[in-house]
Amino acid sequence: MKRVLLTVITLTVIVSSVFANGDSQKAGAAQGAVRWSYWGSETRIKNNQLIIDKFTEQTGIIVASEPAPGTGDHFTKFATQFSGGNAADIVQLGGDFSNLNVNDVSSVLLPLDDFVKSGVIDTSKVDKSAITEGTVNGKLYALPLAANMPALVYNKSLLERAGAALPKVSMTWAEFNAWLAAVKAKLPGGVYPLADNSANSDQSVFFGYWQGQNGTKMWDGKQSYTTAASAKQYFDLWADWRAKGYIPDAATAADYPETNESSSSLIAGKVAVCIIWSNQLLNYQNATQDTLDLIELPNAAASNGLWGQMSQMMAINKNSKNAEAAARFINYRVNDSSVWVIMGADPGTPVNSAARAALPASPITDKVNAYLNIAGAHTRARDPNMPGDSQWNSRLYTIAQNVAYGRISTAQAGQQVVDLIAELTRK
Repeated sequence: MKRVLLTVITLTVIVSSVFANGDSQKAGAAQGAVRWSYWGSETRIKNNQLIIDKFTEQTGIIVASEPAPGTGDHFTKFATQFSGGNAADIVQLGGDFSNLNVNDVSSVLLPLDDFVKSGVIDTSKVDKSAITEGTVNGKLYALPLAANMPALVYNKSLLERAGAALPKVSMTWAEFNAWLAAVKAKLPGGVYPLADNSANSDQSVFFGYWQGQNGTKMWDGKQSYTTAASAKQYFDLWADWRAKGYIPDAATAADYPETNESSSSLIAGKVAVCIIWSNQLLNYQNATQDTLDLIELPNAAASNGLWGQMSQMMAINKNSKNAEAAARFINYRVNDSSVWVIMGADPGTPVNSAARAALPASPITDKVNAYLNIAGAHTRARDPNMPGDSQWNSRLYTIAQNVAYGRISTAQAGQQVVDLIAELTRK
């Protein structure tokens, strides 16, 4: 909040001084000032400010950064501000449009097609798959920055210090469970093999993966195939891991929301493994002196249960007073190779072919690419996100927490999941 307030105050001072100096050219640039709302860790915020500074230096357009700590906070803020007529010019999405919680994206977003036609936004080197993901009813509403995949990150140094065996990149459920047991026997007291990712406060990737690799389509855009029995089995899995000490107890886990490296039990040294998106490896590694690496979620090779997903789609608020300036920043963010030199693999693998070539070689980039080379062969088509995605994530987290604390049984949790899905998908 202090960072956001400081940014807004700085913007106000800059704009005021421009007009006070009477420089008409700079005044015009100040009138092109835009606000950019997104979410991310401290590292992402810092790097985003670096690219903003370069953009302002090149164009004279001022960009006020408005970061939020997590996706839920970001989309709640956008919805509130949009209703009040004060939403940012540029709004960042996840891998699709579901977080907007609207039936028609045109009710909140501005099509980008005219900016593409005029050349303000260049899509000539953007992957067709990225353009497809940002298109609704034949109109382009958003451009993704990158693509990534779910992964498990493990602390190699911690395991080596404990004398525990390192994991294989691909494991069956039986192999994974046996490995967790072996690691548990080696780790010191108060340190656990795996984070409680039964449901994070802002994402439900493990639940969606577990359902899909079991052959249960959670949501196909029209209906859900999740049953109370299948959801119960999921919570049974985590309850068993909790009872065996493979994951932290409820009180310990509650201290780590697992939204990014800043709130990660792995970075805090409490666990050896947790779920992330492949693009997050960079920031996780920068947050620790230990060596980290990636493996697949259990059974991925046998089930082809993983999926690729677009990352950080950038769109324009339909009520923006400075839409062209916003479009110029989106074009810069997607296409300028110097941006990717600064950001590295943080957003994921760039959807711009020139940007991919510009990424500096690094151990992190090599690890991510090595993981994608293996995991990419173990994928399926991505299912649509649940309607009301932010609400789905937060309420699933509450259900999982209630199971962890023993407030409800796994059977009750399974029924609550089915009831929640029915509520969110009801027309």
